[in-house]
Amino acid sequence: MDRTEILSKVDHTLLVQTATWEEIRQICDDAVAFGTASVCIPPAYVKQARDYLAGNVKVCTVIGFPNGYQTTKVKEFEAVDAIQNGADEIDMVINLGWVKEKRFDCVEEEIRILRQACQGKILKVIIETCLLTEDEKIRMCKVVTDAGADFIKTSTGFSDAGATFADVKLFAANVGQGIQIKAAGGIASFADAEEFIRLGADRLGTSRLVKIARSESL
Repeated sequence: MDRTEILSKVDHTLLVQTATWEEIRQICDDAVAFGTASVCIPPAYVKQARDYLAGNVKVCTVIGFPNGYQTTKVKEFEAVDAIQNGADEIDMVINLGWVKEKRFDCVEEEIRILRQACQGKILKVIIETCLLTEDEKIRMCKVVTDAGADFIKTSTGFSDAGATFADVKLFAANVGQGIQIKAAGGIASFADAEEFIRLGADRLGTSRLVKIARSESL
């Protein structure tokens, strides 16, 4: 698999708390230059990025990020606001406390509500695999499938660990038909990226691959 194909599956990401518009604009420029699937940026910059990119790259943003314990109403408002501002894709964080309490019906209902709020735009569900047991991960594969999301996503990149090969392999074995997989957090090389794709990842959340490509093109 060549680098161009790998980069086409990347959500080029900048979500640090101190991100400035100048840094977001650079992310956008790099995404156009290297043909990434999207830019994944904070909600506050969605409208600016949408206008700046003028449709050349999709704009992705995050909801309930990074902890997921906002109320469903708050997440719903965030999603509607992001879509109105021009977001093409939404990455939401689930309520992990509900998972620990086995309130899977509540998690599923929240995802369904966010699915509706996205108005047909792509919805990715972050389940923060590093905080879940294997049984909880498997159960969340079913919940995300039943709720009708587009993707299940490993990680925020803001918790104890990011994507692992084992988790992507587990997802691939347990998600329902049509559910895609996003690996995110800690993807540091093209070799690792290719392995994640081989195991079943359809998207990669990372900033490092574009940085590598850019440094090598200078």
